[in-house]
Amino acid sequence: MRRLFRSLQARYMLIILTALILMQVGYLVLSIAMSFGMDMEPAVSASDVEAEWHEAAGSLTEVSADAIRDLFARWKARFPEASMFWVDGDGVLREQTEGREGELPAIWTSVSTAQFIKSRYGGDPFTVIAFVGEGGRGGFVVIEIPRFVFDPPINQVYQQYGTWLAIGMIVLVVLFILISYLFFRRIRKRLMQLQEAMSIRDVDGLPVSIELSGKDEIGQLEQSFNDMVLELKESRSREQREEQLRRELIANLSHDLRTPLTKIRAQAYTIGKQEVSDEGRRAIEALERSVVNLDRLIDNLMSYTLLMAGRYKYDPQNTDIVRLVKEHLATWYPLFEQGGIEVDADLQPVAQGEWRIDPLWMGRVLDNLYQNVLRHARSGRYIQVATAATKQYDAIVVSDHGPGMRSGQSEEKGAGIGLSIVDRMLRGMELDWDIQSDEQGTTITIKRYRK
Repeated sequence: MRRLFRSLQARYMLIILTALILMQVGYLVLSIAMSFGMDMEPAVSASDVEAEWHEAAGSLTEVSADAIRDLFARWKARFPEASMFWVDGDGVLREQTEGREGELPAIWTSVSTAQFIKSRYGGDPFTVIAFVGEGGRGGFVVIEIPRFVFDPPINQVYQQYGTWLAIGMIVLVVLFILISYLFFRRIRKRLMQLQEAMSIRDVDGLPVSIELSGKDEIGQLEQSFNDMVLELKESRSREQREEQLRRELIANLSHDLRTPLTKIRAQAYTIGKQEVSDEGRRAIEALERSVVNLDRLIDNLMSYTLLMAGRYKYDPQNTDIVRLVKEHLATWYPLFEQGGIEVDADLQPVAQGEWRIDPLWMGRVLDNLYQNVLRHARSGRYIQVATAATKQYDAIVVSDHGPGMRSGQSEEKGAGIGLSIVDRMLRGMELDWDIQSDEQGTTITIKRYRK
């Protein structure tokens, strides 16, 4: 049973059931309470009153004003709501109870009497006309009683206190609405607190656990949220441990591979100094190129790992971008000339000459782009490094006439780690870039949008 009433649905159904019971019980209690203290006789039938009135009027042995007043007084005590009057045998209105003055004619004729009887027949108030004395020589007496007097006591309560009963019922309904409002207001408040808690993050960017507010459906939702937070933290911890293992593995592999590569390069250099055949010379040159490419791949892998871990040092400075590109390109001229690649430098000043960048990062980006030209676009024997500008941005553009990135004709096609490093570093310096490549060549545009 306790578990059942932990449910919000069960609680609200209990509120509705309680409200229905309270309205019924409250209505009955109010009716009974209002009937207490009422000065009224038990309900009597109209036929009994009619018979008794005839008997009382006909039993008068002496027809006089005093006798009539005494009759009226006795019936007035019994029926306080009743009104009575007496018309004597000559048709003269002789006596009437208080409150009727001016309403009745002073002289009654057969016509006025008939009209009065017709107007009262079957209407409200209930009217009885009885002759006085033997043979009706003393005229007639009339009693008028409101018909509600003959209703059951509970009906009289409704007639007299119906407004208060309606007010009482309205109070109960308003009370039910108020309790329902408070019930749902508390639910909404707890849901808003849960929503706010879900938006809070710790230093690792993960949501934080929240305090349980109950054992109902919302409490179960909060517990599920806490379980999810715990699973996320455990997953993040496992991910960090695995990432640390990967970094250590890559660092160890880089160190372990560079040592034999250095020895291979030294041995290739020693062999190259000896007299060898042309075929042997070409084999030594191919070996040296492979060692250089492998060393560069290891360096890129190490740099990419550091970037992913957020441990690659970043030192932004206000840098003259055109000057930086010119100076960096100058260091690559010998390599381009050795590869038979024509260099076209068109580096004009741009609107915003100073870029907030890390010069070492930008140098590494340019290195990777130039290396890609040497490795993959050497057949085009052309590279252009230029500046460009639009209304939205200034740009550095590197173009070649190679076979394009989708051709697959490069003998040194790799896994794309170099371009991944370019993407990470440019975005880290808040720069944008795009690539356009087809069989006519490749164009890479590095953009700095104007603020």
